[in-house]
Amino acid sequence: MMNRSLSSAGALGILAVASLVMVAVFPGCGSTGIGDPCTPEQEYNTDFNGFDYKQVSVESKSFQCQTRLCLVNHFQGRVSCAYGQDATGAALSGDKACKVPGTDSNVSGNPTDKNTLAAVQPQCTDRTSDKAVYCSCRCQNVDGKTDDGAVYCACPDGFKCNQLVAATGIGNEGLTGGYCVKNGTAYNASKVCDSICDSNTHKCN
Repeated sequence: MMNRSLSSAGALGILAVASLVMVAVFPGCGSTGIGDPCTPEQEYNTDFNGFDYKQVSVESKSFQCQTRLCLVNHFQGRVSCAYGQDATGAALSGDKACKVPGTDSNVSGNPTDKNTLAAVQPQCTDRTSDKAVYCSCRCQNVDGKTDDGAVYCACPDGFKCNQLVAATGIGNEGLTGGYCVKNGTAYNASKVCDSICDSNTHKCN
């Protein structure tokens, strides 16, 4: 698996990019897999504290997705831990702290970061994992076009091609451009994360 956080349109990302394999998707060919849930590979690391909603992350070669691409579109926290945990690893709400997906291993956080340690932020109620993390594909280049010889996909009903990645590392220009996102989930930097998932007041699954 390959993971990377990217500079998105209107937001800064941490550059850690690699080659991208795209799968062509055409209308009328049955299920495309676009919109299927996926858990980013980073979440299988015990020291991963979670994503930042100011960033976009693209995971290529994701075997969870027919498209081989798991999109993390301005999402906070971990898909596998909706309610987060504090710096000691204790649950913030409810009675479950964060675990590595499919295991009993605790999320221990980054031991070199004394400020956050094991802290994992709860998901934002307006950008929960079902709205912001799923299988997707690249539908346009950074200029909003599809005529440059690269392979692009067609977004199915319920999805729109949105420009998400404005810049990447050198040699990874093929990651820039638009990706299929769910209708009604476009990122609005002026109004995001007004409330967070809490097992008592704002239940999220």
